[in-house]
Amino acid sequence: MPETTPSTGRLPSRSPHHRLVGSRLSARDDFPLLAVCLAFAVLSLALVPLTLSLGWDEIVYASRFPPYAPATPFSAPRTRGVPLLISPVATWSDSTVLLRVWLTLLSSAALYLGFRPWLRVVAHRPVAVGVAAGLYGSLWFALFYANAAMPNHYTAMGVTAAVGLFLGARPGRLALAGIAAGLAVAALMRPNDGAAVAVPLLAAALLVPAWRSRGRLLAVMGGLLAGLLPWAIEAYVRFGGVRARLTAASDVQGGLRPLAAIEAQFTALDGPLLCRPCAADQLRIVAAEWWILLPLLVAAGLWAAGRTVDAMAAGPILGAARRDLWLAVVAAVAAALPYFFLVPYGAPRFLLPTHALLAVPAALGLLALVDRARRPAGRARRTIAVGVVGLLVAHLAVQLPLAFGNARIQVGARGDWDRITDVLYEHGVRAPCLLKGNTSVIPIAYVSGCSAVRHGDRRQPAALVLRGKKPPRWARDWRRHPVPDTYAPGWAVFVPPVTALRNTPPDMRS
Repeated sequence: MPETTPSTGRLPSRSPHHRLVGSRLSARDDFPLLAVCLAFAVLSLALVPLTLSLGWDEIVYASRFPPYAPATPFSAPRTRGVPLLISPVATWSDSTVLLRVWLTLLSSAALYLGFRPWLRVVAHRPVAVGVAAGLYGSLWFALFYANAAMPNHYTAMGVTAAVGLFLGARPGRLALAGIAAGLAVAALMRPNDGAAVAVPLLAAALLVPAWRSRGRLLAVMGGLLAGLLPWAIEAYVRFGGVRARLTAASDVQGGLRPLAAIEAQFTALDGPLLCRPCAADQLRIVAAEWWILLPLLVAAGLWAAGRTVDAMAAGPILGAARRDLWLAVVAAVAAALPYFFLVPYGAPRFLLPTHALLAVPAALGLLALVDRARRPAGRARRTIAVGVVGLLVAHLAVQLPLAFGNARIQVGARGDWDRITDVLYEHGVRAPCLLKGNTSVIPIAYVSGCSAVRHGDRRQPAALVLRGKKPPRWARDWRRHPVPDTYAPGWAVFVPPVTALRNTPPDMRS
């Protein structure tokens, strides 16, 4: 007769021993995660239009390919990971819609591959993996960047898969290769993120008896080095060495240094996509709901994992589930620390790896609340159930409108580049040409077919493009032409008197 649990008299669905010996997973275990990945794709398509013009960073990556020429400057902080992702489409087509369809499929597949290794880590509660992917995938910035040519989601999925595979009891060759591949992807996309997560994994492989193994150690080191190698080679080819590239990257980002940037990260929770500077922006408490819920759910998940093991196991596997989750928490904190204390500006996407790594313990915490709702009878049960459902509804009620709203903002803001281009054309500025202005002049130059004047370049531009600013002293006599109907007010084009006179009808010249 099968053994039953003493508390309920029912058969246990799985045990931690099942998790440790690595039994095969059933299709039923996979179903919640697959459903979440499908919902992630559908929601992102519904909230972020496929016709959304490429953003500044996307233009930089896409312009590596002939259909998106001319190439824009590829500065020191950027890596070759995103061009590799988009190359199957960008090498032969300049269709924005096609590119975004490809990236939606790719990001959904990455969501599946990133969280699937965790099915063995929490095999006693496999539905937690689908819930974790849902919590991560419901964040507005995860949905917004699902069809974007940006690195952060793939970095997040790379480190999430690597940590999940690392936690296997006795990872075989395939799992070790997966650890290396996950970290290689993360480091290829964002070298600092890959390195930040690799540090606690290396420490665990060296110091923690349960994870101490040469295979884990070599997999982590090999994956990190493989991901960093293209960046290091390019550092010597283009920048004069690793140290020189790091210095150049720091300069581009405003000077990396010890500072408190936590406020900037929290200010950007509801947008903008890049909070640089953040002085004029303020944090809305409603938008911080996830950061209020997250530590509570993670704490509940750690508590629930310990109780699950205490009730179902003994001996050497006691506390294994909680120990596994603690490593995920440590890796998540390691990924966030540079953005909290080194980078002098904020962007929600920077913390996607942290959110992904915390999603599994948070999911276990949420399921623990659901279990709690099932135990009492009567009014107490209904109260807890309503509270849990209310939390989820409130979470979606905050995140989905933020995704939709920020997408609408970007439609308007990126449309300004076309409106500015029209004014440039109207006043005689044609490619090939040089444009100068504030930092936003780079995507404007790309859209107009011009080139942006780089810092230190003393050549006179064909036009100045400024927003809410006066031209420099040497251009005070240039003709000012406001750009009408812009999403962001205050754009103006300044052209030299000669250009302005040349494009004025003869009967209107003074």
